[in-house]
Amino acid sequence: MAEIKPKGPVTLQDIARETGYSVNTVSRALRNKGDISQATCARIQRTAREMGYMVNQIASSLRSGRTKIITVIAGSMSNPFYGIITDTLQSIAAARGYSLLVMCSRERPDLELELAEMAAARRSDGILLFPTNASARTLERLRELKVPVVLMARTLGDDVADNVIADETRGAYLATRHLIERGRRNLAFLSQYRIVFSYEKRLRGFLSACEEAGIPEQNRHTFVPVPSTTQDPLSWDWRTPTLERLIQWRREGVDGIFVFCDVEAWYVQSMLQQAPELAGWDVGIIGFDNIEGAQHFPTGLCSVDCAFEEMATRGIDLLRERIHGSTLPPKTIVCPVRLVCRGSCGRLED
Repeated sequence: MAEIKPKGPVTLQDIARETGYSVNTVSRALRNKGDISQATCARIQRTAREMGYMVNQIASSLRSGRTKIITVIAGSMSNPFYGIITDTLQSIAAARGYSLLVMCSRERPDLELELAEMAAARRSDGILLFPTNASARTLERLRELKVPVVLMARTLGDDVADNVIADETRGAYLATRHLIERGRRNLAFLSQYRIVFSYEKRLRGFLSACEEAGIPEQNRHTFVPVPSTTQDPLSWDWRTPTLERLIQWRREGVDGIFVFCDVEAWYVQSMLQQAPELAGWDVGIIGFDNIEGAQHFPTGLCSVDCAFEEMATRGIDLLRERIHGSTLPPKTIVCPVRLVCRGSCGRLED
């Protein structure tokens, strides 16, 4: 074991004194430079570990002009969607040599702006932002601060900023067509909140599939949501209006419901099991996000897989392009989706 144990943080000078090598040799050995022999590198690195040496990231960032930190500003970690994609971002960022700083805006534009400024103050190299429908001020502020940003999962317009999104319209089309192929002909689209970008795209896909299949307009039901900035999208405030709408749809003969996301679909499934007014209702349910594919929850929910890994990979790589000085016009990357059937559609017998 090393004999010298400095009271403060271990420095290169401390390691040099302990090993008898120059500070320059120690520095190069710790970075595995090829002009230092393997035996010398091994000895210096072993001594550094024993002494408790840690790389001074602040000093390194001052020399390079970069911190190798990327900030993610998500909605809320209580939503499995954000937890899964952030976990995926963490793995991909680490593989590219970056650390991840995670912040939650709770869908509040004021808090989002505050967090963006905080990330800039902490010298994040760039930001991956899951925007609200009022994120224009945040983007403007980040441009003023010259902090690269990529919008994730949602977009405010192709010419506003870089975007990495799932093919929302295609996914909604596949979900609705899946219900139709299972014999469902009186369909509804349920979304409790008008989430920026996603709501309109998923509604468009729902209506497109209905139109293609010849579903009459009176059999295309929708629930007009409130803007996402007014409430927490995962709050329980909408249980009563949702139950009332489900009861109404049952009376109207609805037999298939495409629900905006898996979390809301689980709430619907729970109501179907617990509400006496909905007992015995033969209705197919399908969600969006494929949370069960990542978390393995045993819910048996049909869902649209929104390509978490590809979205995360493309987001990190696009942000890195901006960090390294790319000045090309804003880019929109659309990731493919796929349908996953687990039987909640009311699958027909083969």
